[in-house]
Amino acid sequence: MTVRAITFEGLSDGREHLALSLGEPQAVPLVRLHSECLTGDVLGSLRCDCGPQLREALTRIHDRGGYLVYLRQEGRGIGLYNKLDAYRLQDEGQDTYTANLSIGRRADERDYTAAAEILRVLGTAEIDLLTNNPDKVRQLTSLGIRIRHAVPTGAHVNPNNYRYLSAKVSETQHTIDIEGMAL
Repeated sequence: MTVRAITFEGLSDGREHLALSLGEPQAVPLVRLHSECLTGDVLGSLRCDCGPQLREALTRIHDRGGYLVYLRQEGRGIGLYNKLDAYRLQDEGQDTYTANLSIGRRADERDYTAAAEILRVLGTAEIDLLTNNPDKVRQLTSLGIRIRHAVPTGAHVNPNNYRYLSAKVSETQHTIDIEGMAL
């Protein structure tokens, strides 16, 4: 798989985000905005679906042509240490969103302004967005990015992340089909 890494300076949030160009991007490329998840992407945690979604996205984008925008907003934007604190509360029975609130953070602090800036630099006025998250569609649309299609990812369910995925569906209306997958 040939991958071209594209770096950016001067983004509105000052962070070091990365775009990976995979395959031959079409006029309307397939794009995945993927928020950094050290525990899932690198360490293989089964608590979330981040690692499997990342691997799926890389394959699907490479096959069709497009971009993976890797955003440095760990733990839905609350940072690694806060995310680990929230994990403790999840172990005590709170869902992922309530745990964030319990440690004094918002349920989801991600802002996709830098992602929209990146997409404009890449010349992508219209995209097919690989996501189950309706907030990504709403934010990008409000930032002037046209979404032709929201393309769902697979449901990467296991016994360790079922509650997490259920919360994503019930709390933030993610389009993950987990019915009948109780483990």
